[in-house]
Amino acid sequence: MTGGSASPLFAAKVGVARAVGRLSRRSGRGGGTTLPGRVLLRMAPDAISRLGGRLTGPRTVLSATNGKTTTAGMLASALQAAGREPVHNRAGSNMAWGVATALLDGHGEEGLFEVDEAWLPRVVGEIDPTLLVLGNLFRDQLDRYGELERLADDWAEMIAVREGRTGFVLNADDPLIADLGRDRDLRRREGVTFFGIEDPAQAVPELQHAFDAKHCRRCGAPYAYERAFVGHLGHYTCPSCGAGRPAPDVFATGIELRGIEGSAFQVHTPAGRLEIELPLPGLYNVYNALAAVAAAGRLGVGEQEIRSGLHSVRAAFGRVETIPVGDRSLSILLIKNPAGANEVLRTLRLEAERGGAPLDLWLALNDGIADGRDVSWIWDADFELLADSVDRVHCTGTRAAEMALRLKYAGWPLQRLEVVEGIGEALDDALAASSGRLFALPTYTALIELRTLLTRRGLAAEFWR
Repeated sequence: MTGGSASPLFAAKVGVARAVGRLSRRSGRGGGTTLPGRVLLRMAPDAISRLGGRLTGPRTVLSATNGKTTTAGMLASALQAAGREPVHNRAGSNMAWGVATALLDGHGEEGLFEVDEAWLPRVVGEIDPTLLVLGNLFRDQLDRYGELERLADDWAEMIAVREGRTGFVLNADDPLIADLGRDRDLRRREGVTFFGIEDPAQAVPELQHAFDAKHCRRCGAPYAYERAFVGHLGHYTCPSCGAGRPAPDVFATGIELRGIEGSAFQVHTPAGRLEIELPLPGLYNVYNALAAVAAAGRLGVGEQEIRSGLHSVRAAFGRVETIPVGDRSLSILLIKNPAGANEVLRTLRLEAERGGAPLDLWLALNDGIADGRDVSWIWDADFELLADSVDRVHCTGTRAAEMALRLKYAGWPLQRLEVVEGIGEALDDALAASSGRLFALPTYTALIELRTLLTRRGLAAEFWR
């Protein structure tokens, strides 16, 4: 076998993997975003670096516990508004085989890849990115990832290797992320752009139970928070060693949250101020938008194209999709860890307050490998936020009983709560009982089941194609 991505043997392996992808998509089983990459990596373990080496433009890699699919979608939308079509794993398949599949399918000159937290160091080493965007680190799937500090240490080692070769966009409001830039003193060499929120009106009245980054990575002392916005994201300092939140280069002010319909805010950048109307809800999506704006600026996208891209962005797979179902509407909001679930609950409480009526909910809790076998995280999510804002509630999934128990202890009305086996049956019952709009809160594998069911019924387009 000769070296280089153009060797005949490697080209033959690429052809086999692409054929597998075509067959997988025709089957309608949704494997087209992963199976081709799995097959190719089995035949050629260095395929990502070979195919990535063909990209002649910028190569952007993005990772976070929460929001990486949405942030990547926002950035892709801004690039498209500027007439640029990146090679992008848009369906959210973000492990090595998903990146390999995107490279197999794509034909653009630049790359945009969202990458799973644990896979990030390996994929970064193979893609050799020109820009690395890091959004947040939250406790998630402890049975697979381990504790946050281990991931942060792995990322710190990765950044140390990348210094001088890669630009960085980092969340100033996440002490675990901000510390990665502070340790390397990248900012002095203009290697990093920090982003954050500068609107004290959006701070939570007290630190949430799902509060992960409690101690300074430098000296171990507890952080002191002036304010917190989402989980441990906020304005903080270490009273012991003085390590604190860096002043952001890109930041949001004047934030107006409009429930499920979206938000409006101003983004301040080194180039000026942008008025943003975002059709995605919640403060967490303001953070996602800030990361996308900062990255787009680093990639040379103009202000008008950034604004246009954010205004036209569509919901990522299962991230506040709304699908008509007869005379009802189904809004799908993925939940998968305490911090993310809290923001969904916060958004829904605002929706109930704005609408002046209780909400109909469908919750599906699974414990598949992609969800995390340990579902104890539901006890750290603040379901109490919606105790007075719900009407009919249906629980389903492999761990439906545990979810119902959690809701009972959160004070949700038991007479309005049902446990139904089978996602299809539970969905039909919930839609029939709803007053017009049903909010679905599935974990990841339950989301896949729900979306597949809707596609088979002809209610939603095949997402994987």
